[in-house]
Amino acid sequence: MQLGINLGYWGAGMDADNLAVAQEADRLGYGVCWAAEAYGSDAATVLTWVAAQTERIDVGSAIFQIPARQPAMTAMTAATLDSLSGGRFRLGLGVSGPQVSEGWYGVKFDKPLARTREYVEIVRKAMTRERLSYQGEHWTLPLPDGPGKPIKLTVHPEREYIPVYIAAIGPKNLEQTGEIADGALLIFPSADHLEDTAIKHLRAGREKAGKTMDGFDVCPTLPLALGDDKNVTALADTFRPYTALYVGGMGSRKQNFYNQLAQRMGYEKEAAEIQDKYLSGDKEGAAAAIPHELIDQTTLLGSVDRIADRMKAYAAAGVTTLTLAPAGFTLEERIAALRAGTDALERAGLA
Repeated sequence: MQLGINLGYWGAGMDADNLAVAQEADRLGYGVCWAAEAYGSDAATVLTWVAAQTERIDVGSAIFQIPARQPAMTAMTAATLDSLSGGRFRLGLGVSGPQVSEGWYGVKFDKPLARTREYVEIVRKAMTRERLSYQGEHWTLPLPDGPGKPIKLTVHPEREYIPVYIAAIGPKNLEQTGEIADGALLIFPSADHLEDTAIKHLRAGREKAGKTMDGFDVCPTLPLALGDDKNVTALADTFRPYTALYVGGMGSRKQNFYNQLAQRMGYEKEAAEIQDKYLSGDKEGAAAAIPHELIDQTTLLGSVDRIADRMKAYAAAGVTTLTLAPAGFTLEERIAALRAGTDALERAGLA
């Protein structure tokens, strides 16, 4: 199992340290450094900056938002990043959510699966450097009855094939991801529930495409907080606002994919309470309503030995790249958490 690191969103208050964290991950042999975007910093700029100041670690978008870019623009960005990084780019895509898609980008959040499928097909076709033409429900290239003509990408990526990842949570999206992508970006993964909440759906998609799970990258992100095993409850409590934001306030009441995931993990009543309190403005109450077990199951907390045991469970569940979000109030704490990740991987016998 390989380790990755997720820098999250730029502008979250740790920007001055993020490059140092990425460089330490590069030195430690981490496989990939991911950066996210929502409606603040864009991931492409951050990844370019990181790639220019690292040597071995891959850089990946987790995610480029599909409503933010036309697919041909994404192909251009992917090819450019792969070329500039010396073949170290991984393309992660996702539909975002209805509030961001419609409120920030002015793009209707309709038929997300069909849009994703077409988007991936166009991006991949563009990156082959063939002349681009496409006839679909959501995109037609070139536009008919106009001056447009099929054009081919002029940039040469470093590699002939750039891996495509899709951020997926729901069963249908997971199945399609297994069918059309090279990897899946997962969030709030519990090793105990991963087979039922994700792997079986990814496997069904792979089978639909006539493939197995061999070579498919299952890539969940987990916060990591290093500490004494006696203080696991206190460590978990630091992630209550983070979990409350996603389970309670991300998306609308009817379209909160993270809330639905918590329900599929067996927390139906608790997920409803968290959402009710968060959407009514009681964010502290929402955070307090989160069961300790939900946080502990979806993070890596405690000593290196405890984290190593959890890593074994994720590897056994089918994870191939475990992406860490090292927690800490200082750069030194984040670096220590990063190093604990590699120590735990070795102690687990997974390096």
